[in-house]
Amino acid sequence: MSRTLTDMPPADPTADSSRAAAALWDIATPARPGRLPGVSMAGFRARTTDPVDLGVVPYPAVTVAVNLGDGPLAAHDADGRRLDDSVAIGLAAGGVRGRGRNIDCLQIRLSPLIAHAVLRGCAESGGTVIPLDDLWGRDAPHTQEQLRAAASWEDRFTIAEAVLARRHDAGPATDPEVAFAWRRMLAHRGGIRVEQLATEVGWSRKRLWSRFRAQIGLTPKRAARLIRFDHAAHRLAAGHPATLVAAETGYADQSHLHRDALTFTGLTPTAVATAPWLAVDDTAWPTPAYLGGI
Repeated sequence: MSRTLTDMPPADPTADSSRAAAALWDIATPARPGRLPGVSMAGFRARTTDPVDLGVVPYPAVTVAVNLGDGPLAAHDADGRRLDDSVAIGLAAGGVRGRGRNIDCLQIRLSPLIAHAVLRGCAESGGTVIPLDDLWGRDAPHTQEQLRAAASWEDRFTIAEAVLARRHDAGPATDPEVAFAWRRMLAHRGGIRVEQLATEVGWSRKRLWSRFRAQIGLTPKRAARLIRFDHAAHRLAAGHPATLVAAETGYADQSHLHRDALTFTGLTPTAVATAPWLAVDDTAWPTPAYLGGI
């Protein structure tokens, strides 16, 4: 289905800037649940011909952006590199900005448990941005051509789902212990110690650390921090004050939340609350991709 974000009353006065940002987009979402758990898709088409510049707020999923427009869709990473066209954005990729004009884009969010198979080699990059061509080779431009030629967003979602399912079936499986640790982190919103997870899966802390990093793309400690921050960021975007969010999401105090916000986004909690990247989440991603299992 396609949704246009206009004329929606803000939840509170502080939501005005986020509402304005959301109104820039026509958003399409699949009419039915996908076959692969841990995968969410949304189509974005800009409602303006003016240049769009968005800072990416890190999220506990790997993001794939497939450019379907006529012009370049540029991703600028924290090191100042510019990558045009379709890219994969790793976990905790702070400092990334997306820029373009007349944007027409398919965005896919993948649980890291799924991304390990679908985007082989992505975990090794950690929190960086990688051209999709580097991960999929000839499959990337062929898939992009198919998606551009599709008659509707539903057709595009069907094509993308088939590609993801094929690559998932052919890709490496995630260790059950790693998958268990990831799900436990989600269940506790990041508030669980690595030592406890290692004990629960019957591994040494060193082995869990190594295998988790190789397959998820982050160390267990940083992954837990990202999950906690994501929960806090969405509470901030919903209009809750930083002091309350810090207390409710397991931070020692507001300054602790402030440090994580700067670490992951380069922004203060106040700026995170009105980040345009978060303004469309309720519409584009009603079910977070990272909650899916395999």
